[in-house]
Amino acid sequence: MINPEIEKRKTFAIISHPDAGKTTLTEKFLLFGGAINTAGAVKRNKANQSNTSDFMEIEKQRGISVATSVMGFEYSNKRINILDTPGHKDFAEDTYRTLSAVDSVILVVDCVKGVEEQTEKLMAVCRMRNTPVIIFINKMDREGKDAFDLLDEIENKLNISLCPLSWPIGQGHTFKGVYSIYNNHLNLFEPDKTKISEPVIEVSDLNDENLGKFLKPKELDGLKGDLELVDGVYGKLDKSMYTEGLLAPVFFGSAINNFGIKELLDTFVQIAPSPRSREAEQREVLVNEKNFSGFVFKIHANLDPKHRDRIAFLRVCSGKFERNKFYFHTRQGKKLKFSNPMDFMANEKSIVEEAWPGDVVGLYDSGNFKIGDTLTEGEQLQFKGIPSFSPEIFKEVENRDPLRTKQLEKGIQQLTEEGVAQLFTQQPGNRKIIGAVGELQFEVIAFRLEHEYGAKAYFRTLSYGRSNWVTSKDKKKLEEFLKRKQQHIGQDKDGNPVFLADNEFMINMTMRDYPDIEFHKTSEFK
Repeated sequence: MINPEIEKRKTFAIISHPDAGKTTLTEKFLLFGGAINTAGAVKRNKANQSNTSDFMEIEKQRGISVATSVMGFEYSNKRINILDTPGHKDFAEDTYRTLSAVDSVILVVDCVKGVEEQTEKLMAVCRMRNTPVIIFINKMDREGKDAFDLLDEIENKLNISLCPLSWPIGQGHTFKGVYSIYNNHLNLFEPDKTKISEPVIEVSDLNDENLGKFLKPKELDGLKGDLELVDGVYGKLDKSMYTEGLLAPVFFGSAINNFGIKELLDTFVQIAPSPRSREAEQREVLVNEKNFSGFVFKIHANLDPKHRDRIAFLRVCSGKFERNKFYFHTRQGKKLKFSNPMDFMANEKSIVEEAWPGDVVGLYDSGNFKIGDTLTEGEQLQFKGIPSFSPEIFKEVENRDPLRTKQLEKGIQQLTEEGVAQLFTQQPGNRKIIGAVGELQFEVIAFRLEHEYGAKAYFRTLSYGRSNWVTSKDKKKLEEFLKRKQQHIGQDKDGNPVFLADNEFMINMTMRDYPDIEFHKTSEFK
C-alpha cells in the first residue's frame, strides 16, 4: 500500500529550447496554484522586477535561466514540485542532472519555430530514462505553424507518438481559446497577462446552444471538423503508454496570456505519475520503504548574496526525511544532521520539518556534498544516473589578482562542485583547467567569481577538444600510460584520471596504441 503522502506528490521538470516560454509557464503554474498573486514578467516596476524563478543576478541581466530553480505549491489536493531548468544548451548538463530527480517532464514547444535542436537533445535524455513527457505547444496567440503540421513535425523529429488532449480554436489574431478534449469543456477568455480571470463555459458536447453566443458558426464547424480528425488519427489517451514514456499527451495555449494553462495543469495532476522506485547501484529502492534515502542532484553556492551559503538540493527517494535527525552520508561514511532543511518557493525559502518521496529539500552545506551523493539511514547505497559528460571547450584559469588567490581557488572549487562546469587539475604545477560545453559558462564563472568571491580570472583557451576518463584492469599498465602521457592527463574533482585530447582522431590513435587502457565518454564507468 502506497502512503497517501507519496501519492500526493507530482515532481516534474519544465524543459525547452531557449525562448520557448518555459520560465513564463513555470510562473503561470505558480499563479494558478495560488503561490503568487500576479505574474511579474510583464510589469517592470521595482516590486516585480524579475520572474519568480530567475533569481541570480546574471539571469536578470541576460534574461536567461542559468540555474535550475525549485518551486513547490499545493493544487487540487496535490503537492506539485516544479524544477525549472536552463534552456540554454551551454547548461545542458544542469538540465540532465535535474531530469534524474523528476518523475515526469513538460516539454514546451514554440508554435512559430516548432521543434528546435535543443528540444531534440532534451527528448533524447528523457528517452534514456523512459521519463513520461507531456508536450505544451506555446504562443498560439502568434501566427505560427498549423496545429496538424506541428503534430507531424513533433512525431517525426522527437520520435514519439502523440495524443492531443486540448485543441486550439484559431491561431494568431483569430485565436479564441482552447477546447479540452480530456475534460470536454471549452475555455474562452480575454487575454490577461498577470491575473487569472477567465469565464469557463462547461459544455458536455459541441452541440450545446450556448456555444453560439461565443463562436461564429464557421469557427464552431472548424473546431468540430478538427476534433473528428484528431479522434480518428490519434484516438484516446492510453495512460500506461504515457507513463512508460512511449506516448506524449499534447496541449495548446499561450502562457503569457494564461490561455490553456488551466487545462494543462488540471489534466497533469490527474495523469502525471507520482514518485516511483529508483535504481541504486546495489539494488532497486522501493518508494514505499520505511527507511529514508535520497540523493543530491544539484549544489548551489550563494543563493543569498548576503550570506556565503551553499545549498545541496536533495531528492527524497524513499521513507520520510525529518529535520534534526542523523543520516548516513554513504560516500564519506559519516553521519550528518540538518537543523535548517529548506523548502523552496523560487527565492522564498522556509524551514521544512519533514519531506516525502518526490520532495526536494535544500540542505545547508559546509562542503560535505558533491553532486550524486546519497544519504540513507545507515545502508550503503549509491543512486545511479548523474554522470559528467566530456566537455568541448577547455581553458586554463589564470589569476588576474595575485592578492586574491585564496578567493579564486575557493570560488573555482565551489562553482565546479556546483556543476557549472568541470574542473581538471594538471601536474606539475597544479594547473587548473575548466571544461565546459559552451562559452556562456565561462562568462557565468567569471561574473560569479568577481561578484560573489571578489576574484578576477582570465581564461586562456587550450587546444583540447575532447576528454575521456581512463581506467585499466592492469594497475601497472595504467600507471605507465599516465606517466607517458603526462602532459595530456588531468584529474577530475574526484581524483579520477582523465585523458585530454585535441580531437577524436587523437583519442582513436591512443586507444589503438594502448589496448589495455579503457576510455570512457562519461564519468559513470564503475
